Amino acid sequence: MSEALAPESVQVEHQELKQFLARASREPGALGESARLVARLLDVHMEKEEQFALPALACLRPLAEGRFRREMADLLAQTEWLKKNLPDLLAEHRAILAALERLVAAARAAGRFDCVEFAEKLVDHARLEEEILYPAVIVLGEYIKRKLEDTVELNP
Repeated sequence: MSEALAPESVQVEHQELKQFLARASREPGALGESARLVARLLDVHMEKEEQFALPALACLRPLAEGRFRREMADLLAQTEWLKKNLPDLLAEHRAILAALERLVAAARAAGRFDCVEFAEKLVDHARLEEEILYPAVIVLGEYIKRKLEDTVELNP
């Protein structure tokens, strides 16, 4: 397959989160400081997700429609990367969530409830990744492996 990218919906959401943090990072005092911390942690984390963890999700629709291609095997390196690095990604989520607690406290003190709402959205995003997206990538890798094995057995 050509270079796989994370699904557009994930890329768009990541971009929206980054843009909000960029604006909040320009705020003075504790609010800006805590937003910059979240932004630093999130940038590193999202880069890993978009490069390694989530691109395999782009083949979910073709597979759901019964369109398996042998080139999907190229995604196995990414699905294996996620399996191997899942504990690190989850630890990064915990660090981001701790930084978000600081952001929420600073936002409440500044009366910036848009930042509190943003933090809630980011918490929901992390839960979506942990409960659905990451497991889907791992299951997807196992499915591709089995489909490849089946194709080899059918075409010796």
